[in-house]
Amino acid sequence: MIKNLIITCLLGALAIILGAFGAHALKETLTAAQLLSFETAVRYQMYHVIVLLFVNTFSGFSLKQKNYISYLFFLGVFCFSGSIYLIQLTSITAKSIWFITPLGGLFFIIGWILMIVYFSSKKSFN
Repeated sequence: MIKNLIITCLLGALAIILGAFGAHALKETLTAAQLLSFETAVRYQMYHVIVLLFVNTFSGFSLKQKNYISYLFFLGVFCFSGSIYLIQLTSITAKSIWFITPLGGLFFIIGWILMIVYFSSKKSFN
């Protein structure tokens, strides 16, 4: 669990760094549409960092459940946000890695559904 929290904190710091980089350094080099896409990647990364902090400190999940959710969200950030960063910051075209972004979204969705399943199986959280 500590490993998950460390990775989560690193992803949070990276989201802040990339957000500042996008807002300041990329303002002049990216088009408005590209900047909006970059900001979406940062936003989704930060949303899932916040959820990961909750998941990994919530006593209602077992260690195994925390790991499943964490790994799905880590994969989601890597694939969804990571692919958008690559597309916007490099010469890689969206056509060449188009499938990675929705795959990341799928990992996010599965992680959220897994949380629903875990919460639904609980009788109480005391």
